[in-house]
Amino acid sequence: MTATHTGQHTAIDAQLLDPESIARLHRRTLRVVVMSQVLGGAGLAAGVAVGALLAEEMLDVDGVGGVPTALFTLGSALTAFLVGRLTQRAGRRFGLGVGFVAGAMGAVGVVVAAATENVGLLFPSLFIYGAGTATNLQARYAGTDLAPATQRATAVSIALVSTTIGAVAGPNLVEPLGRLASNLNLPELTGPFLLAAVAYAAAGAVLFIGLRPDPYLVAVRLAAAEDDGTAGDTPAVGISVFVGAMVMVVTQVAMVGIMTMTPVHMREHDHALGAVGMVIGFHIAGMFLPSLVTGRLVDRLGRTTMVIAAGTTLLLAGITAASVPSSSLVGLVVGLVLLGLGWNIGLISGTALVIDGTVPANRPKVQGTIDVLIALAGAGGGAVSGVVKAQTDYATLALGGGVLALALIPVVVWSNSAKRPALAANP
Repeated sequence: MTATHTGQHTAIDAQLLDPESIARLHRRTLRVVVMSQVLGGAGLAAGVAVGALLAEEMLDVDGVGGVPTALFTLGSALTAFLVGRLTQRAGRRFGLGVGFVAGAMGAVGVVVAAATENVGLLFPSLFIYGAGTATNLQARYAGTDLAPATQRATAVSIALVSTTIGAVAGPNLVEPLGRLASNLNLPELTGPFLLAAVAYAAAGAVLFIGLRPDPYLVAVRLAAAEDDGTAGDTPAVGISVFVGAMVMVVTQVAMVGIMTMTPVHMREHDHALGAVGMVIGFHIAGMFLPSLVTGRLVDRLGRTTMVIAAGTTLLLAGITAASVPSSSLVGLVVGLVLLGLGWNIGLISGTALVIDGTVPANRPKVQGTIDVLIALAGAGGGAVSGVVKAQTDYATLALGGGVLALALIPVVVWSNSAKRPALAANP
């Protein structure tokens, strides 16, 4: 236990350690996380909906639509690392609060860059904007700190489903937000980033004020109280951590690669900006809205079964997006909803595996490190997607992403075979 934790634990009332108080604090934490995720979801949707279009408009160059996604996912990677370390030292409220404020600052920078046609400011601002994306994703862990082991995936799902309201509303507000930006003498595509700045700042405030006492610090205190002295200073992580990380990385690459180029593909085939926002809105609904169902299924049917379901769903998404006519708005909606659903199942399954394989003493650091890998995977997928589409076409990109997701199945098969000898040796 670090000196920081020792000092802060003295402020945690010992009465909080009884089961009834822990259950109440867990429920209260979930309510705070729900509020923050509703706000944060609106912020993250801005870059998804119009980031690629804004870059291509400012640069007037084909094939750069994936650059914004690459930039804010790289920023997300750095933030995931820093938030994990800050949480390990000072708790969830500090780590998540700082991350959301940084995301708000990045969104403001994007607006200023577009208004002044300053490409040199646009790129670093997109990088900083990624802090909000990472923090919004890391907030899912706050709801699991005090969750019973049999309800961890469900706790993750509550955080994710809460993102749906803001995340779905954001893309569908593209046109009215564009009109608002125009009325303010700003470029039309900056409207969603204006929303992101306000939403991220508000989400950070909710977490910083509401997470008292801090659920992570209480979880560490509980673990220390239950420690019989046999635990080492640097507890090892289980094999499920590596499997969970691989599941989330592959899922992220497949999803980001297809999602990033969908708005560009639609605009090339004369779909209106409102139609683009609608498709992305349905996609984000698929990413978050099924969470309450998929979370419970992960807890009840098991991590392995649901990882296989994730890979299969992502393959169906790729096949659908690749095969429907470019003019078919309904077909694109179906493909992108399946894409979101596959990502949802993979993220919840992978997150549950990571929590299963860690303890409070190492959990935030491990979680932050894994989210770095997820963000880097997204950055790679976003950057490569533009090149692949420019060199081939959208159908090839979509089908490739779906086939890649099949790698999830051998990963979980391998993990189960690796666990059997260990179980036999330690019955």
